Order: sequence, then C-alpha cells, then structure tokens
Amino acid sequence: MKRSLILLLGLSFLPSFAGDRLTGRLAVTRSEVIGRNGMVAASQPLAAQVGIDILKQGGSAVDAAIAVNAALGLMEPSGSGIGGDLFAIVWDGRESKLYGLNASGPAPAALSLAHFREKGITRMPEKGPLPWTVPGCVAGWFALHEKFGRLTMSQVLAPAIAYAEEGFPLTELIAFYWQRSVKAFAAFENFQKLYAPGGRAPQKGDVFRNPELAATYRVLAEKGRDAFYKGEIAARITAYSQKFGGFFSARDFAEYEAEWVEPLSIPYRGHDVWELPPNGQGLAVLQMLQMLESFDLKSLGHNSAAYLHALVEAKKIAYEDRARHYADPRFHPLDYRRLISRAYARKRLELLDPQRASRSLPAGDPLLEKGDTVYLTVVDKDFNAVSLIQSNYVGFGSGMVPDGLGFCLQDRGALFNLQAGHANSMAPGKRPFHTIIPGFVTRAGRPVFSFGVMGGDMQPQGHVQILCNIIDFAMNLQEAGDAPRFRHAGSSEPEGTVMSDGGTLFLESGVDAEVVRDLIRRGHRVSRSASEFGGYQGIWIDWERRVLIGASESRKDGCAIGY
Repeated sequence: MKRSLILLLGLSFLPSFAGDRLTGRLAVTRSEVIGRNGMVAASQPLAAQVGIDILKQGGSAVDAAIAVNAALGLMEPSGSGIGGDLFAIVWDGRESKLYGLNASGPAPAALSLAHFREKGITRMPEKGPLPWTVPGCVAGWFALHEKFGRLTMSQVLAPAIAYAEEGFPLTELIAFYWQRSVKAFAAFENFQKLYAPGGRAPQKGDVFRNPELAATYRVLAEKGRDAFYKGEIAARITAYSQKFGGFFSARDFAEYEAEWVEPLSIPYRGHDVWELPPNGQGLAVLQMLQMLESFDLKSLGHNSAAYLHALVEAKKIAYEDRARHYADPRFHPLDYRRLISRAYARKRLELLDPQRASRSLPAGDPLLEKGDTVYLTVVDKDFNAVSLIQSNYVGFGSGMVPDGLGFCLQDRGALFNLQAGHANSMAPGKRPFHTIIPGFVTRAGRPVFSFGVMGGDMQPQGHVQILCNIIDFAMNLQEAGDAPRFRHAGSSEPEGTVMSDGGTLFLESGVDAEVVRDLIRRGHRVSRSASEFGGYQGIWIDWERRVLIGASESRKDGCAIGY
C-alpha cells in the first residue's frame, strides 16, 4: 500500500521500539532535531535546506523564512505560492518584542454581493475568477524583509530561482496532491500547460522545472515589491483578469499594503500562547485553551474519552463564536480581547456537559461579558524566530494561472459568506475570513516555541492538541506531533459555518477502541474514515542549554534541520 494512501487513512509508520526507548508512552516516528546555530522546520526537505543555507550566509530568521517560502511556492504549489496570502509572527531579539503581520488581500473593489444575486449564485465558488482576492504574499515578504532582513532580496530569492530553472524532484505526498489537482483542473488550459507538462502530471521523483516562476522571482529580486503591485506583474494579472471575466483592477493592486497587527495572548499553565487577531481564526485557539484551563487534563489521561470529550466540546463552543464573529475588523469592529477573557470563557463553559455531546450551540455575545497550506518556522543563532504560514486556500487555489507568470491565483474569497448582514459577508475591498494561523509561545517574557499546524479548520484544533501534549502531558516536540489526533467537523462545510447536528468526530487509528465506544455512548458521531489531521512543524528554544530543538510532521513530506 502506498504511503500516501496510508496517510490519508489516518495511519502512519510508527516503530514501536522508538516509543518504548524514548518516551515509554507513545511510538514516535523519529528523534527530535537539535542544533545550536539555527533551525528550520518546513514541509519539504529541499526547501528546509534552502533556509539553512541562507542562515549560514549570515541571513536572519526572516531572510531564511522568505527563502523557504519562495522555494515552497515552487516545490509545493499544491499548498502555497505568491498568488496567495501570508501571516507571520516574529520575535525580534533586539527589541524583545513580538510582531504580527497580516498579509491577506481583499476582494476586488468592483465585485459586490449584487453580482452574485444577479447570477443566482448563493455560495462562493472555489474555482475560476470569482473567489480571487488580491495576493498578499509578496507584500508580506517585503514588509518582513524591510524590518528584519539582513541579506538582499536577490540573495534571498536566488536558491528558489536556481531550483525553478534547473528543476527539483517531487516528494511523494506532494506528488499525490499535485496529481489530484491536475485532474480537478482539467478544464483550465494555463494550469495544465504549467503543472502537467506534456499532458502528464509529474510523479514522485520526477524533476519539475518552472522557468516562468524563475523569471517572476527574478523581477521581484531586481525591481522589488512594486513590480508585483504597481508594475509589470500587476499589469499581467489585471490583463488576464479582464480576459477571463475577473474583477481585478490596477487600483486593487496599487492600493494594497500588508498590515502590522498586535498579536493577542492568554496565559496557559505558566506559558503565554500567542495568536493573531481576525480576519484569521487564531483566537479560537485562545478561546479553547481559556476554557480547558479549568480542567485537570493530565489526570483525565491523554486521548482518554473524558479528555477528548472536553477538547471537542470546547472546540464546538469556540467555533460557534468563530462562525459569528471572526471577520475583517475594518468591516466588523469588535473588542476581540473580550472573546478570549477568562470571564467570557467561564460563561461559555456553562454550555459544556461533561457527559454528553452537544448537538447544537448558540454563539456567544462577547459584548455582554478545506484547505491546503504550508507552514514553516525558523530560529536563527540570535534566537530571533519566525512563525509563518502561507496558502492559496484550496490546493493550488482557483486553478487560474496568469499568462507567463508561473503561479496560480488563490481562491481565498471562497470563504466569504453571501448572506447580507453576516460579519463575513462578501464586500468590495474586504478581506475574507481566513483559516491559516501561525502560533507562538513565550515564557517569562522570552520566546520558547514557534509552531503551526496546517489544514483548514483543523488548525485551531491542531494547535490546542499540540500545546496540551507538550504543556499538560510533557511530551517532547516530535512525540507531540506524532500522537494520534482528532478532528471535529461541523455538519456543513466550508469553514465558517455553524454546527446544527453535533457534527462528526474523526479519530486517527491510534485512539483506543474502548475510548471510541465511550465517546459514542456520550453522543458523539465518530468516524475512522479519511480526514485531514493537519501538518505540524515546531521549534523549541532551550534557553538553559542554549540549543534549538526541532520537530516536523510525520504525516507530511517535510523535516526539521539544524546546524
């Protein structure tokens, strides 16, 4: 059986000797990676090595992160690329300060709800030009580089340019998703020309080249950010939009800027957990943890029925708030600190029955008191750290490749709601609700853990499970990622919708059968079928010994590399 199929079924290769030898509790796929001078964890090994090379040249953590992201846009276009958006949390050691960056783009100014009503469209499509939003990735790169970069952008982008020109071999899981997307976008001519050269999707081990992307990267390296938003790249994208019935204008690109935002945090068992504010879903992590701190999770036992029930019910409560309140704050202003307060968590916990699964829940009122992604993290020798996540949304995105540019435009607008008056309803110039979230943890005012979990609405659930594994159950970084996971899905998709019948609880195969029976008795609808359990990367800073510890998702193709 192919590894990719095994992964989709929620299984993994877990050598039992490793669990006995290293932890005494859980089987782990590999040891943690430990280094002194720098660490990179990413979802593709060659891209991770690019980041190490940049660090060895004297680059900062941000330089390396941009280089890795550029390489992933070539090597893992099924989850990333400069046609998509970017979010980042950065620890700057010089200032001892945490920065947040929201580089997500808005809907075109010329597109409104009226267009969808005229066409009889009641749900945002995932393909074609209608779900386009302005790509924020490149603006994010240059905003990060301006504040934290040491090398030139020419140096930073050089490795990805070389790989795009000379080619790279596909890894197994990325090849699987690539082949699936080639079938899904069979009707998109430019997509097929670029990603299925010669009429065939590349296979594992095949060498793929993208000279068009190399040329685009070279323009960015030589002419900077404005080439993408005010120059020749913007002109090509808007011309392509006009040709295929899109709504992009030159003004949409020229007026776009990435936004520096203030990360928000809550204390959790002696640690401070940080997430970015909406339009992303990171606050769901903080809402869940704020509720879960009322439980003695360690005494419940890892992945016991009582433990899983508590996490799943907390998730349901937080996600109802997510569906109602999380949106572009420029259009839906709200004091989000109220949502993550202890007082609000105590009020919401009144809805949690410790013995029975909820079928439906109301969203709270804090004023009263599907998707594919890449995540990467880099820490440099000075312990500056970057937690960066980037995505096209669904796989390659919209399936639409502007002429000659070598990348696909995102379909992030598919997460807009088309109901008038909804917090996340589509509007001109508005950013849609976003699923991609970088995570960060500090302790006593110092950075200790930069991490993320890829995978649509799995991401907050994944963040919480990783953090509980490490903080509550004292697992090491790799063990925390390898441990069997759950994913709860509401009764309707995509992300942003509410639960009306209890939803479905997906469990990986490592959860004990008796636990499954107990969860069913509590009223959960449990499934062992294929699901997306996320993709995790993490780096821990050991201040006492001054070493970096890295881990990478066993369910993906990536790795952690240190030196």
